[in-house]
Amino acid sequence: MSAPATISRHRLKYLSTINDENLDENTNSDFEMQYIDIGNVDSSGRIDGLVSYRFEEAPSRARRRVRDGDVIISTVRRYLQAIARIDNPPDSLIISTGFAVVRPLRNKFDANYCRFALREPAFLAEVEKRSVGVNYPTINVSDLANIPVHIHPLPQQRAIADYLDRETARLDALVAAKERLLELIAEKRQAIITHAVTRGLDLHAPLRDSGIPWIGQIPAHWEIERARWLFHERDQRSETGDEELLTVSHLTGVTPRTEKEVYMFEAETKEGYKICRKGDLVINTLWAWMGAMGVTSVNGIVSPAYNVYEATELLDPAYVDALVRISMLAQEATRFSKGVWSSRLRLYPEGFFEIFLPVPPLPEQQQIVALLKTETQKLDNLQAMTESTIALLKERRSAIIASAVTGQIAIGSTA
Repeated sequence: MSAPATISRHRLKYLSTINDENLDENTNSDFEMQYIDIGNVDSSGRIDGLVSYRFEEAPSRARRRVRDGDVIISTVRRYLQAIARIDNPPDSLIISTGFAVVRPLRNKFDANYCRFALREPAFLAEVEKRSVGVNYPTINVSDLANIPVHIHPLPQQRAIADYLDRETARLDALVAAKERLLELIAEKRQAIITHAVTRGLDLHAPLRDSGIPWIGQIPAHWEIERARWLFHERDQRSETGDEELLTVSHLTGVTPRTEKEVYMFEAETKEGYKICRKGDLVINTLWAWMGAMGVTSVNGIVSPAYNVYEATELLDPAYVDALVRISMLAQEATRFSKGVWSSRLRLYPEGFFEIFLPVPPLPEQQQIVALLKTETQKLDNLQAMTESTIALLKERRSAIIASAVTGQIAIGSTA
Protein backbone atom coordinates (compact mmCIF):
# COMPACT_ATOMS: atom_id res chain seq x y z
CA MET A 1 0.00 0.00 0.00
CA SER A 2 1.14 3.52 -0.73
CA ALA A 3 1.55 6.12 1.99
CA PRO A 4 -1.67 8.01 2.81
CA ALA A 5 -2.22 11.30 1.05
CA THR A 6 -2.24 14.56 2.99
CA ILE A 7 -5.42 14.89 5.00
CA SER A 8 -7.27 18.11 5.73
CA ARG A 9 -10.42 18.89 7.68
CA HIS A 10 -13.22 21.05 6.35
CA ARG A 11 -16.62 21.94 7.69
CA LEU A 12 -19.42 19.99 6.13
CA LYS A 13 -21.04 23.14 4.76
CA TYR A 14 -18.00 23.78 2.52
CA LEU A 15 -18.20 20.28 1.05
CA SER A 16 -21.93 19.90 0.50
CA THR A 17 -25.33 21.51 0.48
CA ILE A 18 -27.94 20.41 3.00
CA ASN A 19 -31.72 20.05 2.64
CA ASP A 20 -31.84 21.53 -0.86
CA GLU A 21 -35.31 20.32 -1.81
CA ASN A 22 -38.57 19.92 0.07
CA LEU A 23 -42.12 19.08 -0.92
CA ASP A 24 -44.26 22.17 -1.32
CA GLU A 25 -47.32 22.44 0.91
CA ASN A 26 -49.34 22.88 -2.28
CA THR A 27 -48.34 19.43 -3.54
CA ASN A 28 -51.21 17.57 -5.19
CA SER A 29 -53.08 15.68 -2.49
CA ASP A 30 -53.04 12.53 -4.67
CA PHE A 31 -49.24 12.54 -5.06
CA GLU A 32 -48.11 9.03 -4.09
CA MET A 33 -44.84 8.76 -2.24
CA GLN A 34 -42.54 6.12 -0.83
CA TYR A 35 -41.54 7.30 2.61
CA ILE A 36 -38.35 6.76 4.61
CA ASP A 37 -38.63 7.39 8.35
CA ILE A 38 -35.84 7.12 10.94
CA GLY A 39 -36.78 3.54 11.79
CA ASN A 40 -36.38 2.45 8.15
CA VAL A 41 -32.60 2.91 8.24
CA ASP A 42 -30.48 0.57 10.39
CA SER A 43 -27.08 1.19 11.94
CA SER A 44 -25.33 -0.31 8.91
CA GLY A 45 -27.07 2.03 6.47
CA ARG A 46 -29.56 -0.48 5.08
CA ILE A 47 -32.95 0.96 4.09
CA ASP A 48 -35.95 -1.30 4.48
CA GLY A 49 -39.68 -1.32 5.19
CA LEU A 50 -40.73 1.74 3.18
CA VAL A 51 -44.38 2.76 3.41
CA SER A 52 -46.46 4.27 0.61
CA TYR A 53 -48.71 7.28 1.25
CA ARG A 54 -50.81 9.76 -0.63
CA PHE A 55 -49.60 13.28 0.19
CA GLU A 56 -52.76 14.23 2.07
CA GLU A 57 -52.46 11.12 4.30
CA ALA A 58 -48.69 11.22 4.84
CA PRO A 59 -47.07 12.27 8.14
CA SER A 60 -46.36 16.00 8.33
CA ARG A 61 -42.64 15.20 8.57
CA ALA A 62 -42.67 13.53 5.12
CA ARG A 63 -41.17 16.50 3.28
CA ARG A 64 -37.54 16.03 2.20
CA ARG A 65 -36.70 15.22 -1.44
CA VAL A 66 -33.56 13.29 -2.33
CA ARG A 67 -31.43 12.72 -5.43
CA ASP A 68 -28.91 10.11 -6.49
CA GLY A 69 -25.75 10.34 -4.38
CA ASP A 70 -27.34 12.18 -1.46
CA VAL A 71 -26.47 10.96 2.03
CA ILE A 72 -29.12 11.12 4.74
CA ILE A 73 -28.21 11.39 8.43
CA SER A 74 -30.69 11.44 11.30
CA THR A 75 -30.74 14.61 13.37
CA VAL A 76 -32.89 12.94 16.05
CA ARG A 77 -32.55 9.54 17.76
CA ARG A 78 -28.85 9.67 16.91
CA TYR A 79 -28.19 6.49 18.87
CA LEU A 80 -29.70 4.61 15.91
CA GLN A 81 -26.92 5.93 13.63
CA ALA A 82 -29.41 6.10 10.77
CA ILE A 83 -27.06 7.16 7.97
CA ALA A 84 -27.42 5.97 4.38
CA ARG A 85 -26.51 6.81 0.82
CA ILE A 86 -29.36 7.24 -1.64
CA ASP A 87 -28.87 5.44 -4.96
CA ASN A 88 -31.04 6.09 -8.04
CA PRO A 89 -34.18 7.01 -6.11
CA PRO A 90 -37.56 7.35 -7.83
CA ASP A 91 -39.04 10.85 -7.92
CA SER A 92 -41.62 9.62 -5.41
CA LEU A 93 -39.06 8.90 -2.67
CA ILE A 94 -39.56 11.27 0.27
CA ILE A 95 -37.54 11.46 3.49
CA SER A 96 -38.54 12.43 7.02
CA THR A 97 -37.56 15.89 8.26
CA GLY A 98 -35.87 13.94 11.05
CA PHE A 99 -33.03 13.52 8.53
CA ALA A 100 -30.64 16.04 7.11
CA VAL A 101 -30.11 15.43 3.38
CA VAL A 102 -26.43 16.01 2.61
CA ARG A 103 -25.66 16.58 -1.07
CA PRO A 104 -21.87 16.34 -1.63
CA LEU A 105 -20.20 18.81 -3.99
CA ARG A 106 -18.90 16.34 -6.55
CA ASN A 107 -15.65 18.23 -7.22
CA LYS A 108 -14.70 18.04 -3.52
CA PHE A 109 -16.57 15.26 -1.80
CA ASP A 110 -17.17 11.76 -3.16
CA ALA A 111 -20.70 10.59 -2.34
CA ASN A 112 -19.65 7.08 -1.36
CA TYR A 113 -16.84 8.41 0.83
CA CYS A 114 -19.26 10.91 2.37
CA ARG A 115 -21.42 8.19 3.96
CA PHE A 116 -18.35 6.80 5.71
CA ALA A 117 -17.01 10.21 6.72
CA LEU A 118 -20.33 10.93 8.44
CA ARG A 119 -19.96 7.63 10.36
CA GLU A 120 -16.48 8.41 11.59
CA PRO A 121 -16.66 8.20 15.42
CA ALA A 122 -15.24 11.68 16.04
CA PHE A 123 -17.85 13.17 13.70
CA LEU A 124 -20.65 11.28 15.46
CA ALA A 125 -19.32 12.36 18.85
CA GLU A 126 -19.48 15.96 17.71
CA VAL A 127 -23.07 15.46 16.54
CA GLU A 128 -23.89 14.14 20.01
CA LYS A 129 -22.12 17.04 21.70
CA ARG A 130 -23.98 19.67 19.69
CA SER A 131 -27.42 18.13 20.08
CA VAL A 132 -29.84 19.94 22.39
CA GLY A 133 -33.03 18.91 24.20
CA VAL A 134 -33.87 16.57 27.07
CA ASN A 135 -36.52 14.14 25.81
CA TYR A 136 -35.68 14.39 22.10
CA PRO A 137 -32.08 15.63 21.70
CA THR A 138 -31.74 17.10 18.21
CA ILE A 139 -28.96 18.77 16.28
CA ASN A 140 -29.80 21.86 14.26
CA VAL A 141 -28.83 21.75 10.60
CA SER A 142 -26.64 24.84 11.01
CA ASP A 143 -24.68 23.11 13.79
CA LEU A 144 -24.39 19.93 11.73
CA ALA A 145 -23.06 21.95 8.81
CA ASN A 146 -20.29 23.39 10.97
CA ILE A 147 -18.83 20.03 12.01
CA PRO A 148 -15.52 19.31 10.23
CA VAL A 149 -14.89 16.08 8.31
CA HIS A 150 -11.65 14.48 7.18
CA ILE A 151 -10.96 15.13 3.50
CA HIS A 152 -8.48 13.42 1.18
CA PRO A 153 -7.91 14.12 -2.51
CA LEU A 154 -10.81 12.73 -4.55
CA PRO A 155 -8.94 9.68 -5.91
CA GLN A 156 -8.00 8.75 -2.35
CA GLN A 157 -11.59 9.26 -1.17
CA ARG A 158 -12.78 6.81 -3.81
CA ALA A 159 -10.10 4.27 -2.86
CA ILE A 160 -11.02 4.54 0.82
CA ALA A 161 -14.73 4.14 0.02
CA ASP A 162 -14.01 1.06 -2.12
CA TYR A 163 -11.92 -0.46 0.68
CA LEU A 164 -14.58 0.25 3.29
CA ASP A 165 -17.29 -1.14 1.04
CA ARG A 166 -15.47 -4.47 0.98
CA GLU A 167 -14.54 -4.56 4.66
CA THR A 168 -17.88 -3.41 6.04
CA ALA A 169 -19.77 -5.77 3.72
CA ARG A 170 -17.84 -8.68 5.22
CA LEU A 171 -18.58 -7.54 8.76
CA ASP A 172 -22.22 -6.77 7.93
CA ALA A 173 -22.64 -10.31 6.62
CA LEU A 174 -21.31 -11.70 9.91
CA VAL A 175 -23.63 -9.40 11.89
CA ALA A 176 -26.59 -10.45 9.74
CA ALA A 177 -25.84 -14.12 10.44
CA LYS A 178 -25.70 -13.45 14.19
CA GLU A 179 -28.90 -11.43 14.05
CA ARG A 180 -30.58 -14.34 12.30
CA LEU A 181 -29.40 -16.55 15.15
CA LEU A 182 -31.08 -14.12 17.58
CA GLU A 183 -34.31 -14.49 15.61
CA LEU A 184 -34.06 -18.28 15.84
CA ILE A 185 -33.43 -18.05 19.58
CA ALA A 186 -36.52 -15.86 19.95
CA GLU A 187 -38.57 -18.32 17.90
CA LYS A 188 -37.31 -21.23 20.01
CA ARG A 189 -38.17 -19.37 23.21
CA GLN A 190 -41.66 -18.58 21.96
CA ALA A 191 -42.24 -22.21 20.94
CA ILE A 192 -41.08 -23.58 24.30
CA ILE A 193 -43.21 -21.15 26.30
CA THR A 194 -46.28 -21.57 24.09
CA HIS A 195 -46.21 -25.35 24.33
CA ALA A 196 -45.66 -25.31 28.10
CA VAL A 197 -48.46 -22.88 28.97
CA THR A 198 -51.04 -24.40 26.61
CA ARG A 199 -50.15 -28.12 26.60
CA GLY A 200 -48.27 -28.64 29.86
CA LEU A 201 -45.23 -30.81 30.54
CA ASP A 202 -46.66 -34.32 30.29
CA LEU A 203 -46.36 -35.34 26.65
CA HIS A 204 -48.59 -38.35 27.30
CA ALA A 205 -51.41 -36.53 29.08
CA PRO A 206 -54.83 -37.11 27.45
CA LEU A 207 -56.06 -34.05 25.58
CA ARG A 208 -59.46 -32.51 24.95
CA ASP A 209 -60.67 -29.74 22.69
CA SER A 210 -60.79 -26.49 24.66
CA GLY A 211 -63.44 -25.06 22.35
CA ILE A 212 -61.33 -21.90 22.06
CA PRO A 213 -59.66 -21.53 18.62
CA TRP A 214 -56.49 -19.80 19.81
CA ILE A 215 -55.89 -22.40 22.53
CA GLY A 216 -56.86 -25.58 20.69
CA GLN A 217 -56.37 -28.84 22.57
CA ILE A 218 -55.39 -28.81 26.24
CA PRO A 219 -54.73 -31.52 28.85
CA ALA A 220 -58.08 -33.03 29.81
CA HIS A 221 -57.75 -32.06 33.49
CA TRP A 222 -57.13 -28.35 32.79
CA GLU A 223 -59.83 -25.71 33.04
CA ILE A 224 -60.75 -22.88 30.66
CA GLU A 225 -61.96 -19.61 32.18
CA ARG A 226 -62.74 -16.11 31.01
CA ALA A 227 -60.29 -13.53 32.32
CA ARG A 228 -63.15 -11.86 34.23
CA TRP A 229 -63.21 -14.83 36.65
CA LEU A 230 -59.42 -14.85 37.05
CA PHE A 231 -58.58 -11.17 37.54
CA HIS A 232 -59.86 -8.09 39.36
CA GLU A 233 -59.04 -4.64 38.03
CA ARG A 234 -56.87 -2.62 40.41
CA ASP A 235 -57.54 1.10 40.07
CA GLN A 236 -55.69 2.56 43.04
CA ARG A 237 -53.99 5.90 42.50
CA SER A 238 -50.76 7.32 43.86
CA GLU A 239 -51.16 10.33 46.13
CA THR A 240 -47.57 11.55 45.74
CA GLY A 241 -46.23 9.91 42.57
CA ASP A 242 -43.03 9.03 44.44
CA GLU A 243 -43.25 5.26 43.84
CA GLU A 244 -41.04 3.45 41.32
CA LEU A 245 -42.22 4.28 37.80
CA LEU A 246 -42.68 1.16 35.67
CA THR A 247 -43.11 0.73 31.94
CA VAL A 248 -44.43 -2.14 29.81
CA SER A 249 -43.19 -3.34 26.41
CA HIS A 250 -43.70 -6.38 24.22
CA LEU A 251 -39.98 -7.16 24.42
CA THR A 252 -39.20 -6.94 28.12
CA GLY A 253 -42.58 -7.01 29.86
CA VAL A 254 -42.79 -4.86 33.01
CA THR A 255 -39.55 -3.11 33.96
CA PRO A 256 -38.54 0.00 35.93
CA ARG A 257 -38.37 2.96 33.60
CA THR A 258 -34.88 3.77 34.94
CA GLU A 259 -33.61 0.55 33.35
CA LYS A 260 -34.74 1.51 29.84
CA GLU A 261 -33.74 4.16 27.35
CA VAL A 262 -37.04 5.99 26.98
CA TYR A 263 -37.15 9.14 24.86
CA MET A 264 -40.83 9.89 25.19
CA PHE A 265 -42.19 12.85 27.14
CA GLU A 266 -42.37 12.26 30.89
CA ALA A 267 -45.00 14.08 32.96
CA GLU A 268 -43.77 16.56 35.59
CA THR A 269 -45.81 14.89 38.32
CA LYS A 270 -46.85 11.27 38.80
CA GLU A 271 -49.69 12.06 41.14
CA GLY A 272 -52.73 10.05 40.11
CA TYR A 273 -50.66 7.34 38.41
CA LYS A 274 -51.93 3.79 38.89
CA ILE A 275 -50.47 1.72 41.70
CA CYS A 276 -49.43 -1.85 40.94
CA ARG A 277 -48.30 -4.48 43.40
CA LYS A 278 -45.78 -7.27 42.95
CA GLY A 279 -47.55 -10.04 41.02
CA ASP A 280 -50.06 -7.76 39.29
CA LEU A 281 -50.67 -8.06 35.56
CA VAL A 282 -50.03 -4.75 33.79
CA ILE A 283 -51.28 -4.13 30.25
CA ASN A 284 -50.21 -1.25 28.04
CA THR A 285 -53.69 -0.48 26.71
CA LEU A 286 -52.46 1.08 23.47
CA TRP A 287 -49.88 -1.59 22.63
CA ALA A 288 -51.59 -4.75 23.89
CA TRP A 289 -52.08 -5.84 20.27
CA MET A 290 -48.27 -6.07 20.07
CA GLY A 291 -48.03 -8.07 23.29
CA ALA A 292 -47.11 -5.21 25.65
CA MET A 293 -48.21 -6.88 28.87
CA GLY A 294 -46.59 -8.67 31.75
CA VAL A 295 -46.51 -9.29 35.49
CA THR A 296 -44.53 -6.92 37.67
CA SER A 297 -41.91 -8.31 40.04
CA VAL A 298 -41.81 -5.09 42.10
CA ASN A 299 -44.25 -2.58 43.55
CA GLY A 300 -44.60 0.66 41.61
CA ILE A 301 -46.78 2.94 39.54
CA VAL A 302 -47.68 3.06 35.87
CA SER A 303 -49.25 5.53 33.49
CA PRO A 304 -52.99 6.13 33.96
CA ALA A 305 -53.32 4.93 30.35
CA TYR A 306 -52.33 1.41 31.45
CA ASN A 307 -54.60 -1.15 33.10
CA VAL A 308 -53.62 -3.10 36.20
CA TYR A 309 -55.14 -6.44 37.21
CA GLU A 310 -54.78 -8.53 40.37
CA ALA A 311 -54.89 -12.29 39.77
CA THR A 312 -57.03 -14.59 41.90
CA GLU A 313 -55.61 -17.46 43.94
CA LEU A 314 -56.21 -19.75 40.93
CA LEU A 315 -53.15 -18.34 39.15
CA ASP A 316 -49.44 -18.25 39.81
CA PRO A 317 -48.16 -14.79 38.76
CA ALA A 318 -45.10 -16.27 37.03
CA TYR A 319 -47.36 -18.56 34.98
CA VAL A 320 -49.49 -15.54 34.04
CA ASP A 321 -46.37 -13.66 32.94
CA ALA A 322 -45.37 -16.51 30.64
CA LEU A 323 -48.91 -16.92 29.30
CA VAL A 324 -49.49 -13.26 28.38
CA ARG A 325 -46.14 -13.00 26.59
CA ILE A 326 -46.95 -15.55 23.86
CA SER A 327 -47.82 -14.24 20.41
CA MET A 328 -51.13 -16.10 20.19
CA LEU A 329 -52.46 -14.24 23.21
CA ALA A 330 -51.47 -10.92 21.65
CA GLN A 331 -53.49 -11.90 18.58
CA GLU A 332 -56.46 -12.71 20.82
CA ALA A 333 -56.03 -9.35 22.58
CA THR A 334 -56.20 -7.70 19.18
CA ARG A 335 -59.53 -9.38 18.51
CA PHE A 336 -61.02 -7.83 21.63
CA SER A 337 -59.41 -4.41 21.20
CA LYS A 338 -61.28 -1.36 19.98
CA GLY A 339 -60.25 1.19 17.37
CA VAL A 340 -60.41 2.01 13.68
CA TRP A 341 -56.71 1.80 12.79
CA SER A 342 -54.69 -1.33 13.55
CA SER A 343 -51.88 0.76 15.03
CA ARG A 344 -54.28 2.56 17.38
CA LEU A 345 -56.19 -0.35 18.86
CA ARG A 346 -56.85 -0.26 22.61
CA LEU A 347 -57.55 -3.19 24.92
CA TYR A 348 -59.93 -1.92 27.59
CA PRO A 349 -60.90 -3.99 30.66
CA GLU A 350 -64.23 -5.05 29.17
CA GLY A 351 -62.33 -6.51 26.22
CA PHE A 352 -59.64 -8.20 28.30
CA PHE A 353 -62.24 -9.80 30.56
CA GLU A 354 -63.79 -11.55 27.53
CA ILE A 355 -60.60 -13.48 26.71
CA PHE A 356 -60.56 -17.19 27.60
CA LEU A 357 -57.38 -18.51 29.26
CA PRO A 358 -56.09 -22.02 30.05
CA VAL A 359 -55.89 -22.74 33.78
CA PRO A 360 -53.79 -25.75 34.86
CA PRO A 361 -53.92 -26.86 38.52
CA LEU A 362 -51.78 -24.51 40.60
CA PRO A 363 -49.03 -27.08 41.37
CA GLU A 364 -48.73 -27.75 37.64
CA GLN A 365 -48.45 -24.04 36.92
CA GLN A 366 -45.52 -23.91 39.33
CA GLN A 367 -43.88 -26.90 37.62
CA ILE A 368 -44.28 -25.18 34.25
CA VAL A 369 -42.67 -22.03 35.63
CA ALA A 370 -39.73 -24.00 37.03
CA LEU A 371 -39.11 -25.75 33.71
CA LEU A 372 -39.38 -22.51 31.75
CA LYS A 373 -36.87 -20.85 34.07
CA THR A 374 -34.33 -23.58 33.31
CA GLU A 375 -34.95 -23.75 29.56
CA THR A 376 -35.12 -20.01 28.96
CA GLN A 377 -31.96 -19.46 30.98
CA LYS A 378 -30.08 -21.60 28.46
CA LEU A 379 -31.49 -19.47 25.65
CA ASP A 380 -30.69 -16.29 27.58
CA ASN A 381 -27.05 -17.34 27.86
CA LEU A 382 -26.84 -18.07 24.13
CA GLN A 383 -28.56 -14.78 23.36
CA ALA A 384 -26.15 -12.84 25.58
CA MET A 385 -23.12 -14.42 23.89
CA THR A 386 -24.56 -13.70 20.44
CA GLU A 387 -25.33 -10.08 21.32
CA SER A 388 -21.79 -9.68 22.68
CA THR A 389 -20.38 -10.97 19.39
CA ILE A 390 -22.57 -8.55 17.43
CA ALA A 391 -21.36 -5.66 19.59
CA LEU A 392 -17.73 -6.62 18.96
CA LEU A 393 -18.32 -6.87 15.20
CA LYS A 394 -19.93 -3.43 15.19
CA GLU A 395 -17.05 -2.02 17.21
CA ARG A 396 -14.66 -3.52 14.66
CA ARG A 397 -16.68 -1.92 11.86
CA SER A 398 -16.52 1.47 13.54
CA ALA A 399 -12.77 1.12 14.17
CA ILE A 400 -12.08 0.26 10.52
CA ILE A 401 -14.07 3.27 9.34
CA ALA A 402 -12.21 5.53 11.77
CA SER A 403 -8.80 4.21 10.72
CA ALA A 404 -9.50 4.58 7.00
CA VAL A 405 -11.17 8.00 7.11
CA THR A 406 -8.55 9.54 9.41
CA GLY A 407 -5.66 8.07 7.44
CA GLN A 408 -4.34 5.75 10.16
CA ILE A 409 -4.10 2.98 7.58
CA ALA A 410 -2.62 3.55 4.14
CA ILE A 411 -4.96 2.75 1.27
CA GLY A 412 -3.76 2.93 -2.33
CA SER A 413 -5.51 5.58 -4.43
CA THR A 414 -6.88 5.19 -7.93
CA ALA A 415 -5.62 7.46 -10.61
